[in-house]
Formats: sequence, C-alpha cells, structure tokens
Amino acid sequence: VMQRALFSRSALLAQQAAAALDSPLAARSAPLLQRLERSMSSVTIPPPACMLRPLEAPLRYLFGPGPSNVPPRVLAAGGRPIIGHLHPEMYEIMNDIKKGIQYAFQTENNMTISMSGSGHAAMECAVFNTVEPGESVLVAINGIWGERVAEIAERMGANVHRMVKTPGGYFTNKEIEQAMQKHKPVLFFLTHGESSAGLCHPIDGIGDICRKHDCLFLVDTVASLGAAPIFMDKQNIDILYTGSQKALNAPPGMFPHECLQICMFNRKTKPVSYLFDMTHLSNYWGCDGKPARAYHHTGPVSGFFALRESLAILAERGLEESWRKHKEVAAYLYRGLEDLGIKLFIPERDLRLPSVTTIAIPKGYDWREMLAYIMKHHQMEMTGGLGPSIGMVMRIGLMGYNCEKSNADMALHALADALKNCRKSKA
Repeated sequence: VMQRALFSRSALLAQQAAAALDSPLAARSAPLLQRLERSMSSVTIPPPACMLRPLEAPLRYLFGPGPSNVPPRVLAAGGRPIIGHLHPEMYEIMNDIKKGIQYAFQTENNMTISMSGSGHAAMECAVFNTVEPGESVLVAINGIWGERVAEIAERMGANVHRMVKTPGGYFTNKEIEQAMQKHKPVLFFLTHGESSAGLCHPIDGIGDICRKHDCLFLVDTVASLGAAPIFMDKQNIDILYTGSQKALNAPPGMFPHECLQICMFNRKTKPVSYLFDMTHLSNYWGCDGKPARAYHHTGPVSGFFALRESLAILAERGLEESWRKHKEVAAYLYRGLEDLGIKLFIPERDLRLPSVTTIAIPKGYDWREMLAYIMKHHQMEMTGGLGPSIGMVMRIGLMGYNCEKSNADMALHALADALKNCRKSKA
C-alpha cells in the first residue's frame, strides 16, 4: 500500500510538471522545473524496507538491574500531547519535578534539576561542575561505578586517587578519613547502591568526615533511590544524583541531580561541558533567583511528563513505605533463593541492595547459558555481572513497579527451570 501511494504521488507530480510546461509561464518556469526534476531524480537510495513496517517491541519482564518495567500510568503521562519546552505550563511541571526530587532526596537544597541523559551523564555533570584540572579527587571503587567516575575525572585533568575493594567490599569511615588526610581531595565519590555487586554502602558519618576535611561529598544513588533510605541534608551530602529507570518507575534517559551553588561560583575555569554547565542549567530550572529563564537547550518534554508522574507515585506511596516494600520483597526473594540452594553474593543482609540482588553463579553452570535460557523460555531479563563483577555474579532486580512478591515468584520459577534444564558440568 505504501509503495502504491509513493508511486501515485510521483505520478501526480509528473502530471503537474507536464501541465506547467503547457502554460504561458512555461518559458519563464523552465529553469525552475529543470531544477525540480534534478532534485527529484537525485534520490538514489530508496526508503529502507524496515522503516515501511510497523514498530514491533516484545513484552519482557525486566528483572535485571534496570531499566525496570514502567507502570501504565507513567507510560500514559509520557504519551500526552507535546507542549513547548519554554511554555509557562512547562515551567510549572519542572517546578513540580524539583519538589518531587527534593522529597526523594530529603533535602531543601534549591539547586535541583533533572537533565536528559543516563547515569553516566549525571556522573559527568557532577564531576565537571565540582572539579578543576589538577585538583585532587578521591574515589571509592568497589564495582564499576567508581571506576567510571575515576576515568571521567582523569579525562578532565583531575589528580585521581583510588580506594579499591573487590566487588561487594565496603569502606569503613576510618579508612575513608585516613585517605582524605593523605590525599587532601576537593571531592570524595562513593556509590550508595553499587548495582554491579548488589551492595548498599553505609553512608552515616562520611559527610561529617568530608566537612571536617573541607571536601565535597558526591554520592551515586542511581540504583538505590526509592529502594533504600538516603537523607541528603541529614547525612551532609553535597552533590547527589540518581537515574529515572530503576526504583523511580520512569523510562530511562533522565537524571535527577542536586549540586551546591558554591561549586559554580568559586571556579577559576568554566566546566568542560557547555550542556552540563550548572550556571546555565540552574537558570533553566529556576534555581538562580533570576526572574527570567533563558534558553539553554530543548528539554525532553515527554520525559518530564513521565518523570513528574513517577515522582507523584512515590509521593503518594510515601518514601518510608517504598523503602519498606523493597526490603520486604527482597527478603522474600532471599528466602526463595536459599530454598533453591543458591548462594547470595553479599553475605551481610544489612549490606544488600534491596533493588538489585546478586547471587553467586551456581557451581557447574554457565551463567550465560542460564540467562539465555531464561530469556528464551520465560521472556525474562536477568543479567550477569558488570565491570569487575563479570563472571562472579548473576543479578536479579525487583524495583519500583516490579517490586512485588508475585514477580519474585516468577523469577524463582525461572531460575529453578534453568537449573533443571541447563547443562551442568561434572566438576
């Protein structure tokens, strides 16, 4: 049908061109028609066949470390008609998002924004706005996210010092303070929810240590926000960021972010990124106290709609209830895994990340084969490790909309089926 329509349109244009040649204006129009003919004939690559077919996307149970399945209410919000990104109504929606983020982070920090981009974009935004070339940065690495922040800081010229633990390890406050005394950093980075290892790192007291040593405290909560308690103000966290696609129930591609104003105004050099320059972003989000918001970039309007709805769901449920639910469902999953004879990777229950559970790869099994079997026969995504945890763990994520005991039962059934039907070595 599409091909016939294209042919009919071409025929109509040809007829119109022929009629024009018979008109009194033909002589004057001939050069124009020749240019039109050349323009029409210059397309040598036909429309790709794939783009003439309807979009198809399978229904999958996303029980990995994210993104997670999104509730219909959020999907519907993202499908609302587009409005201008600088319309007054859009500013009101952005103001609502700011309030929702402040609630989720438990902070009164006015420097609150949400940008389009992944968690990596959030990392870069945080580092670019707080560190200048040559300055000392201390990074706690116990999984992939610390590794990424260290590389980002090095790429923009910082003097990076690494504290390293194997995946699943955590840092004591004493170890952190000793490293600060040695390296005198301007910024200390720690991942609260290290999803590559399934660890939820203790935060209490670290912000106090940073204040004592005149060091900014940067925390990644991409995998933990909404699933585990975090208190930006009470825990003296200076810069905090998260992602939209995990416990917050929203589609991927947004990162709620908070930063100190002092980071912006005391710089000697401009941030290396124009897009992530907080002096511009703060105005776009109405954080700088100026009466007018200047154009900086075109915000992701549909993404803002979806994010506002996801934050509304969190506010209606309540943070404490969200934390309780994630902890309860995680505990239910732990019991089921232990009944299957599967060993949990993080032995200390209090250090396990409620949103992403890591298990030791069952002895004698090929984890890639197990994951492929679960995807093929159950339409369910679970994943292996990431970065330094590859080959060490398999990861099961039950967060946000997916945080239900019925989903835990589905995941356990799929794992039991894989254990029964996948090949097991004799070793």
